[in-house]
Amino acid sequence: MEGKAVTANVMGATGEVSKKLFWTCFIALVATSFGFIIRANIIGDLGVHFNLSETQKGEILGVGLWPFALSIILFSLIIDRIGYGRALVFGLVCHVASAVITIFATGYQMLYWGTFVLALGNGTVEAVINPVVATAYSKQKTKWLNILHAGWPGGMVLGGLMILILMPGLDWRWKVGLVLVPAAVYGLMMIGTKFPVHERVKAGISYKAMLQETGIIGAVIVVAIMIAEIGRILQWSLSLKIIIAAALIIGYSIYVRSLGHPIFIFLLLIMLPLATTELGTDSWITDLVNPVMAKMGLQAGWVLVLTAFIMMVLRFLAGPIIHKLSPLGLLAVCSAIAIIGLFALSQAAGIMIFVAAAVYALGKTFFWPTMLGVAAERFPKGGALTINAIGGMGMLSVGVIGAVFLGNIQDRQIDRELLAQNPALHAQVAAQEKPSIFGAYKPIDQEKIAALGQDEKQAVASIAGSAKKSAIKTVAIFPAIMLVCFLILIFYFRARGGYKPVELSVQRE
Repeated sequence: MEGKAVTANVMGATGEVSKKLFWTCFIALVATSFGFIIRANIIGDLGVHFNLSETQKGEILGVGLWPFALSIILFSLIIDRIGYGRALVFGLVCHVASAVITIFATGYQMLYWGTFVLALGNGTVEAVINPVVATAYSKQKTKWLNILHAGWPGGMVLGGLMILILMPGLDWRWKVGLVLVPAAVYGLMMIGTKFPVHERVKAGISYKAMLQETGIIGAVIVVAIMIAEIGRILQWSLSLKIIIAAALIIGYSIYVRSLGHPIFIFLLLIMLPLATTELGTDSWITDLVNPVMAKMGLQAGWVLVLTAFIMMVLRFLAGPIIHKLSPLGLLAVCSAIAIIGLFALSQAAGIMIFVAAAVYALGKTFFWPTMLGVAAERFPKGGALTINAIGGMGMLSVGVIGAVFLGNIQDRQIDRELLAQNPALHAQVAAQEKPSIFGAYKPIDQEKIAALGQDEKQAVASIAGSAKKSAIKTVAIFPAIMLVCFLILIFYFRARGGYKPVELSVQRE
């Protein structure tokens, strides 16, 4: 019944918003997840084809996430002036350009920049669709943001099935081209579509008041991480990074003159473990479970399709669940389930890996859209910026820290275990040290492994499989942190009469 209600009631709380607009936003989000699942499925092929280390693969997966923050936050600052339609056109151009760059890639750098452009497009899409839907359904923001974000796992299911069933043996370049399908659909649907005015603008809330919700502390958190990563890529010196970050923060502080709302800052910080739990693991999950799935003769991508399908169905049914538990109660319960799911994934073998994956999917289903909903409900004066800063912080933290962290711990674990168990083999396949945000590490050289005998290859593969399982267990630390944070928020609001959405009064002319 809830699924039917999506179609029947999609006109929403305001008569200005049409079915066409909602589904344009929905399909644009599908396009973003197409790019995500395609890279998750082909990262192993890219590693072999271009001789990438595990950390380099993590950097490519990571750059598919953190530039999202760059575009979503920058567009949030100006989107009410330039218009949601123009911003979405930019997202479409990025999706097309990314596919072209990646298909014609000749090495690590082109793969990296092709993924960078995709992430810019994805961030722009979310900079548009989140505030549009929050405005359209201002009385039920969390529910409808969950329904909208069913498009993310929905795209992963559709894209994953197309890869696994229709083109399992095709070259990875054909798989990259799949992102052009939903991009073309939402591009055509944009023609003639009208976008609403944001509720902040309707209520007459000033631009400065919007920035004050995020405040100086929020700016420090986001700018510090963003400049650190951009500086690493462009090889800026530490002093140059500090100067640029300080200039941006000081300029913002002089204008805003507000530290930001403490609860919003707390939500912003929670996004680091939350995004790593959900997207950091999703980025790696096919590679992490591949050793177990290979023993059953199945492609690892089926695990990601299963978890995405569960998420899609549950998000369409979010309304009654949110009503029963409240947004913060739902987030706390999901954190506890995610801990169980990740531990189960790290131990599962054979068919039980699907059971463990289902538990993990249940845990992570409502994380992202419910956090967006809480930000939209509690801080509507922050307009597009507060809701999108939450999403931007999530992508930024997992892109810069989470995805690379998971790759790095694999490289280090493989290096330690191989050195301890077979020093002679380690000497044969170890590559030179490489730098990363977590310090220097010594990866395994894929070209040297290819030259080994079958028994030696099997020995390396066995150690690598053990390292990948260890990485999944490590991620369980993050939802444990989240559980504590959400319990703190629940008790905080309970002491103040309970959690309630903040409503803005529309300014009458």
